[in-house]
Amino acid sequence: MLDQQCADAVDLARAAAEELAAPDPVGEHLGVVAEGDRIVTHRFACTSRAYVGWYWAVTVARASRSRVVTVDEAVLLPGEGAVRAPEWLPWSERLRPGDLGVGDLLPTAADDPRLVPGWGEALAPGLEEAGEDDALDRALGWQLGLGRARVLSQVGRDDAADRWYAGDRGPDAPIAKAAPGQCSTCGFLVPLTGVLRRAFGVCANEYSPADGGVVAVDHGCGAHSEAEVLPPAPAAAPVVDELGYDEVDARPAPHEPGSVDDASPGEDLGHS
Repeated sequence: MLDQQCADAVDLARAAAEELAAPDPVGEHLGVVAEGDRIVTHRFACTSRAYVGWYWAVTVARASRSRVVTVDEAVLLPGEGAVRAPEWLPWSERLRPGDLGVGDLLPTAADDPRLVPGWGEALAPGLEEAGEDDALDRALGWQLGLGRARVLSQVGRDDAADRWYAGDRGPDAPIAKAAPGQCSTCGFLVPLTGVLRRAFGVCANEYSPADGGVVAVDHGCGAHSEAEVLPPAPAAAPVVDELGYDEVDARPAPHEPGSVDDASPGEDLGHS
């Protein structure tokens, strides 16, 4: 229920808003809202150009059986259509592919689900059903980590596989649909190791747009090793002009006399 004495304290509420808004003036009174017994919030338009669509909210109240109204709180709040900053996100959630630059560091959380210890039971699927000795043998045989403290977990592998398969190097890319064959039949495909070998490889064709990148085995491009080679175009027959002719001087060109006189007999060089 709206307390009338608090609702009538418009000037008191405006003075509190003007104190916070200075030097900007406070706009028109937008109305009152009952917050509880003898508690009312007055709303005033904000005229600051930096807060378009915001309003000043001043809450006033009075004690029971008291006619004195006091200010409890004054604050600037966004209204409908207010210009607001985007919701804050931690830096780890704001990162996008390509944001990491030279000298930047991207620390990985200790509990990152994409990673597991370099070797252990968590690496091999189905170890929970095996005995302790068998589980250890299978874990060692699954992946030793090669000196790395952590390696990809099953979650990390699945995330990478889904991202690669749905990206520009997957089977649904326009270049793959127009390709003469799949990467699985291309001589330039270098298969990955481990469980990802069955679905992905690295392109080793320098003329392919995917050179040096991971491609799905059912991806493809026009640089396929077995693409049909067009035969060379036949050479055109020469055209001979039989009507015209050019005068050619067949006489030897004159030259300056040398150390041997042309009129003297030749020297016997001993040749048979």
